Amino acid sequence: MADTFSANVQLKTTVQQTLDATGAPAASSPKVTHANWDFTHTLNATSTPPFSKHAVEQKALAAGVGTIDLSATFGLNGEAVDGTGLKVQAMKLRNPSTNANSITITPGIANGYDFCGAAFSITLEPGTEVLIYCLATAPVIAVTDCTLDIAGTLAQVLDFECLMG
Repeated sequence: MADTFSANVQLKTTVQQTLDATGAPAASSPKVTHANWDFTHTLNATSTPPFSKHAVEQKALAAGVGTIDLSATFGLNGEAVDGTGLKVQAMKLRNPSTNANSITITPGIANGYDFCGAAFSITLEPGTEVLIYCLATAPVIAVTDCTLDIAGTLAQVLDFECLMG
């Protein structure tokens, strides 16, 4: 029997602002919560978009470079994960705070995966992380469309997690 997955993807920044009630008779410092752009979505095999494969690894760079191949990545306990024929639904990238320098992620020069467009490039400083939710708009992972290039310094690592379906 194949593994099944469920994920709760959240993009949230909830800010509470206490208004200054000075000079407002009978006011008691009202509070306003800014949360209208918060996003929560559950993904699984029957959701829209679907979620059926999970890749998670700490990608080590060699001489400051590396490649993530979405058709040949890894899951729990080093299990091989092949995303061919699927789409990236969400991807989390983190440059650990223990790294000394920034890491840049772009579509691969060879067989680049343009999940955020051909000009996609993101540079993460140490301790920085980003979560990208694609809402099924990413292209299908294929032999000619499956790699992300990583550029950093020496033997740094990039924490990588990908939900595909």
